[in-house]
Amino acid sequence: MFHRRSRSERDEPDDPGELDEVEETGDAVSASGPWDSDEQPDDGLPRVDLGSLRVAPREGAELRLQVDEATGQVQSVMLAADEGALELRAFAAPRNGDLWSEVRPQIAADVAQHGGTATEREGRWGTELVCQMQVVLPDGTQAIQPSRIVGVNGARWLLRATFLGQPAVEPDTAGPWEDSLATVVVHRGGQAMPVGDALPLVLPDDAQPMS
Repeated sequence: MFHRRSRSERDEPDDPGELDEVEETGDAVSASGPWDSDEQPDDGLPRVDLGSLRVAPREGAELRLQVDEATGQVQSVMLAADEGALELRAFAAPRNGDLWSEVRPQIAADVAQHGGTATEREGRWGTELVCQMQVVLPDGTQAIQPSRIVGVNGARWLLRATFLGQPAVEPDTAGPWEDSLATVVVHRGGQAMPVGDALPLVLPDDAQPMS
């Protein structure tokens, strides 16, 4: 069911850094999920517990874990299928804050610095970014990778979701992929963390290395 793979190539902007607390504006807040673990719905969905994220498997998609080769730590979770993928990462955020509005221009600037473009659009969770990133393929050639980055402010957390492939280039038909995002549960935990630090992910016992 699981695959893990190393993440040796840079294929997305840097993590958000430490930021000052801001007032809540309601930007990118969903009324139907993703959910905080204290408010996890009793919907009967089987979710895989990955520490800070609880993710429901998607029919026709593999659940993959991005693992840093140097540290062995899980960096992100991905639901991947032939037509596209959804990558998930969660970060510590200020209480009652709007970290996504602070992080979004930083991501756009980072994309531009690396030769790409990022434009804003309004989507299901508020303002999101549509990006065109230059990436290096396994054979060494360069290509343009489209992505769509969504941020959801939660209870002392920010969930950053990156759509790749078809759900990135055809957002109006990405409903099923967005529905998968809406079922995600974020477990912040009670530990003190600097704003912008990644919430820890854990590798399930039955995860197998990718060949």
